Amino acid sequence: MQELLTIGQLSARSGVASSALRYYERIGLLRADRTGGNQRRYARSELRRVAFIRISQQVGISLEEIREALESLPAARTPTPEDWTQLSQLWRNRLDEKITLLTRIRDDLDGCIGCGCLSLRRCILSNPGDQVADEGPGARLAMPR
Repeated sequence: MQELLTIGQLSARSGVASSALRYYERIGLLRADRTGGNQRRYARSELRRVAFIRISQQVGISLEEIREALESLPAARTPTPEDWTQLSQLWRNRLDEKITLLTRIRDDLDGCIGCGCLSLRRCILSNPGDQVADEGPGARLAMPR
């Protein structure tokens, strides 16, 4: 029989607060069995799900998108590496775009830090007269076009 984890054990092993784990379960990100006393018991495979949730959040994926992705995993067995690879393909282009944007911002900001804004014409943070307002909200010059 598979060893099940209490919510405290899952919290300690994953580094995620018990309250967050209960929330993840409530919105369908995690699955727990219940004991006769209605205590949660988690399969060890839920540790991988928690890690996936946390990493996905770190790169800006919403909990709703994470839930939808996790729903694509098999419910009757522990996901295989192939299952995880297929799931990751859903976000590959999006993550590549984010990496490109972050690299660009990092490289552009290298020139900004300490520059005293001597080149406002080229600055990706400056938008004199709100010239690009029609393109939408936010730092439009810094975003991919």
